[in-house]
Parts: sequence; structure tokens; C-alpha cells
Amino acid sequence: MSSTPKGLRLHIGFFGRRNVGKSSLLNAITRQHVSIVSDVAGTTTDPVEKPMELLPLGPVLFIDTAGIDEAGGAGATGELGASSKLGALRVEKTRQALERTEIAVLVAEPGVWGEFEDGLLADFAERQTPAVVVINKTDAVAPDAALVERLRGEKMRVVLASAITGVGLPELREALLELAPADFIDSPAIVGDLVGPGELAVLVVPIDKEAPKGRLILPQVQTIRDLLDTDALCMVVKERELRSALDRLKTPPKLVVTDSQAFLKVAADTPAEIPLTSFSILMARFKGDLTAQVEGTLAIERLRSGDRVLIAEACTHHPIGEDIGRVKIPRWLTQYTGVKLEFETMQGRDFPADLSGYKLVIHCGACMWNRRQMLSRILQCQHAGVAITNYGLTIAYSLGIFARALEPFPAALARYRALAGAEAH
Repeated sequence: MSSTPKGLRLHIGFFGRRNVGKSSLLNAITRQHVSIVSDVAGTTTDPVEKPMELLPLGPVLFIDTAGIDEAGGAGATGELGASSKLGALRVEKTRQALERTEIAVLVAEPGVWGEFEDGLLADFAERQTPAVVVINKTDAVAPDAALVERLRGEKMRVVLASAITGVGLPELREALLELAPADFIDSPAIVGDLVGPGELAVLVVPIDKEAPKGRLILPQVQTIRDLLDTDALCMVVKERELRSALDRLKTPPKLVVTDSQAFLKVAADTPAEIPLTSFSILMARFKGDLTAQVEGTLAIERLRSGDRVLIAEACTHHPIGEDIGRVKIPRWLTQYTGVKLEFETMQGRDFPADLSGYKLVIHCGACMWNRRQMLSRILQCQHAGVAITNYGLTIAYSLGIFARALEPFPAALARYRALAGAEAH
């Protein structure tokens, strides 16, 4: 990997009315010409992303969103931009950007503040997204002192800035540092905390048609790097070489991690006393909420003939003949339940606004996303009363090795056993 993947960057979104200077401000803080700047309102139509190193924060991803106050529709957030087909599309793209935003920057200009801005702040608060208000263009017009006092009285961080002169940019960087979540500053481990310095993890990496030619898939690369960062030892083998590799070791490994598709063979070749899990389950903990998805997995027991199951993939790729989401998981789940289920697949950021028609959502590991975006989907499912799990958990459950795959995670295993025991009675 030549650079930090987007999913490991702090996502910072710029929001506000059209033509308040969001793009100019982003260009100024990045010191690069990232977004097109024009006096014509609505120049930015799709979110523009700029990955960069913003010291002392580290790797961030700036998202410049489209202005979402269409002419004639700049009221509260429930009515934003529905006055034209293009406007509705612009609003939807901006809403999707908000779902993955970890820090929101609300850009306004002097003399323009109303229900629209207050509605955005309320939206940020509802999502528990930390925010900073930037009053731009203060080189031309003085800001409303009463507004600034009110916002600061509400404990809102307010920066008075000018993208043209550079005034306020250091204060904006300082605000972003203060608002950054602690778990970004102290990045959680993927697997290193389960192994420990000087201990060995064996990674089982099948090389199949979905693996990029000459490279490993992202979760495998990230896991290797995490082990190196935590001073752990790492051995990488294919599934056919696992048993031979384990026999040659003088000391058993602390953990075996496998691609979920090879779970059965790896489980058979790994002695019971050696903890075993999968890359996908590691991603469930790293990117989302493992315990919540363990709870969601138990919904498999409640599936009945004709129930709809949504397979959600964070990235878009051309499916192969034995695609895991379209072929293998439906096959294993059908074999386990013994009933005919209806499977639907969605890719990328497409996700139903209405989930009421589904009994279960099975999500990929979301290795390309940040954690907030995955947590947003989990919360959306929970609000709709729809169970959500992920690929690795579903495969382990369908193959009858669920408890073993959860052994490295005592809290998640205890929750599963408690729920399974309750359902048995």
C-alpha cells in the first residue's frame, strides 16, 4: 500500500448553502486546487474528496459537498433541494456524505443564517457528529456578533475566516484537532491486541479469483501491517499449507486468522486449543460493532420461506462465477435454514431508505469504509428493527463453527451464549 486507505482516514465533511465558499475554504486549508470555484451557485454537484495528511491529525479525507439549498427551497432540512430533479440528486449525494462524516464543518457567510443552518446543526447533533461553524468571507462583510455570541453560548465552536486572505485557517485546524474522536487519535488495533508483542499469528490467505493479481486483498494487508505495528510475529500461508506449517512450529501460534471462505478446512486443520477467527470478523470489530452483529446473526434461526435477505457490499466490483455475496453465502444460508429465501444485493453507498421488507441484512467487512459509516448502517437497521450481521459471522454460523470463531472475543462470545441460551428456553 503506497498510501493510507480512505477507510482509515478521518472523514471531514464541508456543508452549507450554495456559494458560501465551501470549495474555496477547502482549497485554502489543503493548499491545493481541489474543488472547482465559481461565482455561479451550485458549481459543485457531486461530493469532491481530497485525501491528505493534516498535521498533527494525520491522514484525513476532506469531503466537499454540494450546496443543498435549491432556489425556492432553502427552508428546514426536511425540505432541502426538492425543487428539481438535479437538486434532489444533489441533496441525496450530500446526505450520503453526511452518513460517513466524522467531523462536520458548516460553512456560512455573514448576514445569511436561518432555519437551514439551524436544521443542519440539529441534524449533526442527532447523529452525534461533532461540528464546527465557519463564518467565511469575513474579509468583505463583518459577521453578525449576536449570532456568533449565541452559537458560542450553545457551546458551538465558531471560526471567523476568509478563504481569500487565510484568516481563521489556523483556528479551523485547531478546531478539527479538538473535535477528532479519541479512537482516531489512539487508533484501535485490528488484531495486534489479540496477539501481543513477540507472539505469533498465522494468517491463512487463499489465492482465488477475487484476489487482485500480484496483491493481497485490503483486510489481509491491513492485518499484516497491524501485527507489525504491535511487534507481533506473522506467518502467511495458503489453506493447503496450514497443517504442515503448524506441525513445523515449536510453539503454537496465539491466533489463526483465515479468509471466511476457507473456514471449514482451516477449522479442521487447526487444533482446538488454538484460537481461530476470520478477517471478516476482525473487520466487524474494527469497523463496526461486533456484539451488535453477533446479536443480528441469531436472526438466521428465525428465517422462514420467502423471507427477504439483503446482501450489502461496501465496494463495487464485477462479480465472478463463485462470488461470495451472490453465490456462496446464499448457498450456505439456504443449506443451513432448509428454506427458500429471497436474496437481493446492493453495492457501494446504495442502501434502502425503507428496510421494513427485509428480515436480515448481511454486510461485508466494510474494509474500504470508515467506522462511522458502518456504524451508521448498523444504527439504521436497529432503528428499523431489522437484524444486521456480516459475511464472516454468517458463514461461521451457517457452517456450525460460530462459537469457535468468537473465542478470541470473550464479550461477544458471552453475549452469544446468553442469547442462545435464552432462545433455547
